[in-house]
Amino acid sequence: TLSPGSKSNIIYLTYIRNKYKYQIMSTQLNSIGLPKKPSETKVVVAMSGGVDSSTVAGMMKRDGYNVIGITLKLYDSGKEVATSKQCCSGQDIMDAKRVAHKLGIEHKILYYQNKFKQGVIDNFVDSYLKGETPIPCVQCNQTVKFKDLFEVAKDLKADALITGHYVKSVTFGNETNMYRAIDENRDQSYFLFNTTREQLNYLRFPLGGMLKDETRSIAKELDLNVADKPDSQDICFVPSGDYASVIRKFRPDSLKKGNIKNLDGKVIGVHDGIINFTIGQRKGIKVSNNEPLYVIKINSEKNEIIVGPKENLGKKNININNLNLLVDKEQLSKNILVKVRSTGKLLDASVNFKDDNTAEVNLKDFEDGISPGQACVFYDLDKQGHKVLGGGWIIN
Repeated sequence: TLSPGSKSNIIYLTYIRNKYKYQIMSTQLNSIGLPKKPSETKVVVAMSGGVDSSTVAGMMKRDGYNVIGITLKLYDSGKEVATSKQCCSGQDIMDAKRVAHKLGIEHKILYYQNKFKQGVIDNFVDSYLKGETPIPCVQCNQTVKFKDLFEVAKDLKADALITGHYVKSVTFGNETNMYRAIDENRDQSYFLFNTTREQLNYLRFPLGGMLKDETRSIAKELDLNVADKPDSQDICFVPSGDYASVIRKFRPDSLKKGNIKNLDGKVIGVHDGIINFTIGQRKGIKVSNNEPLYVIKINSEKNEIIVGPKENLGKKNININNLNLLVDKEQLSKNILVKVRSTGKLLDASVNFKDDNTAEVNLKDFEDGISPGQACVFYDLDKQGHKVLGGGWIIN
């Protein structure tokens, strides 16, 4: 196995007159695990205009790589402001251009609004209308960022696609594996579970072994204009976290009143639209009761919200579909760790696979608030850390 920066002997076999001649040549891997000098290595850096991706571009340039920065224009909010905390805003694009100019690297802007609308926003709206709790950032990574940008980087003859995600990539030979970031508060591996093996072997994540403070420190050393820029907090097309307003904008006829029922099927209230609710929610139910009520289930077909006490939120068995595995199924036959929400902890579990690309996940202990539309991501602990094995989408 080879790791970045290590010197290793690579054996080449040459067939000469029915005999193999062994040629020994000493080589050294560069910092992204490729057997080339940085100056001979072309990389595409996905530059969002934030401090993380800007710092990655600066690190690659500082270390002598041939860097091309690419920024994606994904969404037109009509309210672009300099203090926007949304990702991919107009201000972010300007910041990315300034960073690229400062670093002296080539910079391209790709206009993917239509692709983003079809691949991410429409999916988000449809998912909410089905009573699910979608994760648009996973869809964004799965489609425009890693699918379309992956193809663009390949067309540019780049050796690797670099991003500012906080996940750790470990490369051995021709295979790259993904791990949770050192900074667990910043870890983004949950959002990247749907990355394909082909994409993962081409991607690199330099920030996975760093803390956020270290990233900002490097940005200041490189004198980047975004060194003190606040992190993006809102989804680009969901200003201030108001999901319902997005649904109303794209599907104005979707807000329909319906019944709120208890676990016995008794109508105890009326809601203004299922898009206002998610599994595990307590606020906004507006039904008086002797004990606090939580959303236990959302029945989109009947336009009903089912509520009950907190003890009814717990689940141990989860069904998932559309599996994406980064390892062979045999490596998942033993007990593993799973994450069922981006901010959740790792849970002990086992997985039973079915023939239709679905699986049943059995948790060791009960977990509250598991919602359809979220991802269930698989991990295993080895000497490099928590390795991402893949995952699937929770259906119930």
